[in-house]
Amino acid sequence: MKRKIITTADGSKTIQIEDWNEQYHSIHGAIQEAYHVFIKNGLSLFKDRQLSILEIGFGTGLNALITLLESKKRSLDLTYKGIEAYPVVPEELEQLDYISALNAGNLEQDFLSMHQTSWGQSHPISANFSLIKQQIDFRDISDIDLFDLIYFDAFGARVQPELWTEEVFAIMFKALKKDGVLVTYSAKGSVRRAMQAVGFVVERLPGPPGKREMLRALKVS
Repeated sequence: MKRKIITTADGSKTIQIEDWNEQYHSIHGAIQEAYHVFIKNGLSLFKDRQLSILEIGFGTGLNALITLLESKKRSLDLTYKGIEAYPVVPEELEQLDYISALNAGNLEQDFLSMHQTSWGQSHPISANFSLIKQQIDFRDISDIDLFDLIYFDAFGARVQPELWTEEVFAIMFKALKKDGVLVTYSAKGSVRRAMQAVGFVVERLPGPPGKREMLRALKVS
């Protein structure tokens, strides 16, 4: 499918899939959305500890980069797994230029390493951040009781409804440890009901710019 780089409302860039009229990040602000959904309402719940994160939709690596940046500020030791069926290419990463957008020149080599390391193996990206990427379908995830936090950042249910089903959220529920948390930008009623059907306790929270609400799901049993 045809893809192009576009600039979002906060000045940061994202990839648009023209055939779907769908973006990797919000057109109202790629970086603002990532911080609001995944850091403010996800990572910020965890203080001074080791943490295991699963990202559903590794994509451009923006969420991983911001998480690495924030982990250094918050004294977190992170193990990060990113799942991506269709990796971005180096030319796209260069145009996105997230290092400049985040004023994170000290992490430029770390960000390159995130994208250049081999798939299917764990790699130390920095002293406090290890990464494993898997190029698989989300429905093929088999991890059990492994993650503290899930960033659920799949393409929207409008274009890929099969990724927002009870089947998929049951896999997410199993992958989380007890008291684990899943956060997503979506606030659709059908998504919330699918989460609840597999055992999650679901909260509606204020959404990022351009969205009234988002969802946070808790595994309390």
